[in-house]
Parts: sequence; C-alpha cells; structure tokens
Amino acid sequence: MYRFLLTPRWLAVSLLALLAVPVCVFMGSWQLSRFDMRVDQHKTAEHDEKRTAAAAPVPLARVLPTTGSTVGSDDTGRIVSATGRYDAAHQLLVPDRLLDGRDGYYVLTPLRLSDGAALPVVRGWLPGKAGTAARAGSVPAPPAGQVTVTGAVQYPETTETSGVDTSGALPTDQIGIISGASLVNVLPYSVYNGWITANHPAKPLVAVPPAAAPNSGLDLKAFQNLGYTGQWFVFAGFVVFMWFRFVRREAEARADAALGILPDQPDGPDGPGGPGGSGRPGGPAAPAPHAVDGGPGDPGEREPGKAAGTRDAEPVGSAAHVA
Repeated sequence: MYRFLLTPRWLAVSLLALLAVPVCVFMGSWQLSRFDMRVDQHKTAEHDEKRTAAAAPVPLARVLPTTGSTVGSDDTGRIVSATGRYDAAHQLLVPDRLLDGRDGYYVLTPLRLSDGAALPVVRGWLPGKAGTAARAGSVPAPPAGQVTVTGAVQYPETTETSGVDTSGALPTDQIGIISGASLVNVLPYSVYNGWITANHPAKPLVAVPPAAAPNSGLDLKAFQNLGYTGQWFVFAGFVVFMWFRFVRREAEARADAALGILPDQPDGPDGPGGPGGSGRPGGPAAPAPHAVDGGPGDPGEREPGKAAGTRDAEPVGSAAHVA
C-alpha cells in the first residue's frame, strides 16, 4: 500500500522532511541556549551588585582614571569614594524620574575634584515636578566646603537605558539624561564620563538605587530568544504533521483508484454537467427532434401505419373530373 514511498518523487519529499526537522530542532535549541545565557548573566549581575554594594569603597581613580575613561560593565554599581567641593552654582535637576511608582526628579550637583574636573553626583531624589521646585526654591542646597562622597558608580545614561523622552526642550537648570556627553556643553569644565548616586543623602533627599549595567538583565532580546525557540520547535512539528498528511492522502487516493472509485470531476465544457457531457442534472437538455412540417401529416396527428413524410393518395380520376 505504501510502495509509492519508494518512487523518486516521494523519496525526495521524505529526504527534504528528514533534513528540515533536525535543522528546526537545532535552531530552536540554539535560541534556547541564548535565552539561558541571558538568564545566567542576569543572575550573575544581581550577585555582583550585592557583592559590590557590600564591599568597601574604592578610590574613584580605580574605576575612572581620567575624564575620557568609561565605566566598565564589571564596575557598574561598585562603591567608590571621591573628595572635592560641590558646585552649587551649576546644580541641575533631572526631571521625570520614577521611584517606588512615584514621579519626581533627581538632584544632580557637580563635585569639583582636585584636578579641576567634575564628577556628577546625584545627591538624591525628590517627589514632584522639577520646574515647580526650582521656581519655589525648595531644592536643598549642597553642603559647603570640602566633602567626601561615597556612592555607587553608574554607567552613562542613554535615551534607551533611562527610558526618558528627551525630545522636548528643557530649562537651563534641567537636564534629560546623565552622561558626560550631555554635561560637557552645560558645565564650564571637564566632566567624568560616569556618575555616582550618593549612599547617604541628607534629608529630605531619598537615595537613588543603582541601576544594572546595560545588557545585563532580562530585556526584550531575552524574551525574543524564547519566542524564537517556540517558533522553531513548532516548525519541526509542522513538517512532521504535513509529511504524514500527504502520505495518508496519497495512500487513500491510490486505494480508491484500485477500487475503481474516481474523484469527482468539476463541471466544464467536457465534464458531466457541461454541454458535451452525458446530460446529468445541471446540464442543458438535448434539443427535441425537428418535426417535419406537414400539416395534418404531423407526427402527432398521423394515423397509425403511415410513414412520416408520405402524402395521402389522391382519388383516381380527380384530374379528369376537374377538367
């Protein structure tokens, strides 16, 4: 019954399905491994954050030797200490920042170090609107004199990592994202390409928790890998399903043909219901035979035994009688 599977056409179809299934399974397994890798990275990042948060502070020069240096992913969240003086004249507010589900703003004050460069320090978070607080003068001033600040060093922000829309214009005393590139045109001195969030801000400021390093969490890419995993496994199952379906259909068609059962033919010019067909219901009726015009000799009025097309004989002598 299934000897047709040994024909060249079916051997090619079966070989194609046999190759497609392992390819789909391999691609699904690879996507799953990518998802597992991102989960492991997320767990490692959380562990490193807890470890670095509990570690003793290190000098800023260990993490950011110069203003041109960038915070590495392994150093993000590390506790550092820096000594300098706050520049209250250039204090900035960072609006539209959420903390515990509440809208508020960061208070950022440049810390001038001994080399003359500034380290951006987020002294804390306050609820409300930044513009309203600035007009009311309710933003706490930084401490005067030389201070030593301890906090978690953070990677420069971008519009993607901050999740803040910076398309609109802001007042001169506000800034959208925290990075050396955004501060270099605002401050009149060199700025480190990184920032710290103070561990112990003065009241009423609230400490800003450190953020994870970029690409270290379960972001959208991780769940895309998980979705691709399911798609590839579904493709593998679909190939197997379609192969069995085609084989079954072919076997049934051959069994019907062996029994003399032919598939239904559609109506057409030469089909059963067409003009050239056998006159099955649905086709036009065959025309009736043409009757010979003979008046009384019409087939429906002829006497039995008279052939069609014959005329009644005239009486003998009728011509002489007329004459």
